Amino acid sequence: MGKKKQRLTTDADAAPELDPINGNNDESHSNKKLKKHKKNKTIEIPTVSIAVPASIIDNVPTLELATRLASQIARAATIFRINEVVVFDNRSNADKDYTVAENSDDESSSAFLVRILQYLETPQYLRKALFPMHSSLRFVGMLPPLDAPHHLRKHEWGPYREGVRIKGHSNSGTTLVDVGLFKHVAVDQILEPGRRVTVAMGANRNLDSDLPREVVPSSKPREEGAYWGYQVRYAHNISAVFNECTYKGGYDCIIGTSEHGQVIKSSELELPSFRHLLISFGGLAGLEESIEEDDNFKGKNAKEVFSLYLNTCPNQGSRTIRTEEAILISLQYFQEPISRAMLG
Repeated sequence: MGKKKQRLTTDADAAPELDPINGNNDESHSNKKLKKHKKNKTIEIPTVSIAVPASIIDNVPTLELATRLASQIARAATIFRINEVVVFDNRSNADKDYTVAENSDDESSSAFLVRILQYLETPQYLRKALFPMHSSLRFVGMLPPLDAPHHLRKHEWGPYREGVRIKGHSNSGTTLVDVGLFKHVAVDQILEPGRRVTVAMGANRNLDSDLPREVVPSSKPREEGAYWGYQVRYAHNISAVFNECTYKGGYDCIIGTSEHGQVIKSSELELPSFRHLLISFGGLAGLEESIEEDDNFKGKNAKEVFSLYLNTCPNQGSRTIRTEEAILISLQYFQEPISRAMLG
């Protein structure tokens, strides 16, 4: 396969704190100051990321099976509310600067996996506008939908919808956006064509209204407790997974999964309070090989690289657990410990 690269970024999930419920009209001056302080204060929403090796695609014999494998990862990420999927090359000769070609039958495993993950995360009504025809997308029509909260159907109304600027005329100060409804809506910004945005739909369901809707940060729905899909990022090796983290301050808790890891019951696992958690998965030869082949980790073993190095499926009956299986097993294993850490 050819060497190509797509740079993908993830917005840090920092968002303003919600205002407290208004009290009576004769509240004290100090309470007003407190409310103003809270309004200006920003909060950082905890995020959970997973890192997946692109090499899992290399051993798949057909494009159809490779597409289904990528779909399994996308489904697992959505089911367990993962905020970011990092696809990393675990070969020592991976190119740092590659680009994804618009049309190529010779696409790298990394570029292929990134493309399918992005495609599946995108609401169905936006895919035609955001993804040109490509040979790698040949079998995506056979895949089960993610059915994520932001994948709204045409007849559904939600407080937020994902949209894309359509080609054509824009009125002064507004732009027409396709949000997957029977009619396009105007938004309060001038946007470049093809840009994906999150639109606050408000309570007014009249699509004929001239009142423009508001474009908001993609973190806004998460701020209100909704799961709003995952971002995809590429890393040229495993050290770049950590060093090129786009969240402010980086990952503050990094977990590796391996059959050689420590065995702790899920009910007894105590994770530290975290801002950005990363769970890493290895390929056929495990995370150990990825660490050994990365020059930035010379002299280090896997247990020294991660905050925790865990075996999430002890006493396995099969000699091998495939990466897509390990992701489902591990994310279920971590579900309660993550919830406890977030509450703590």
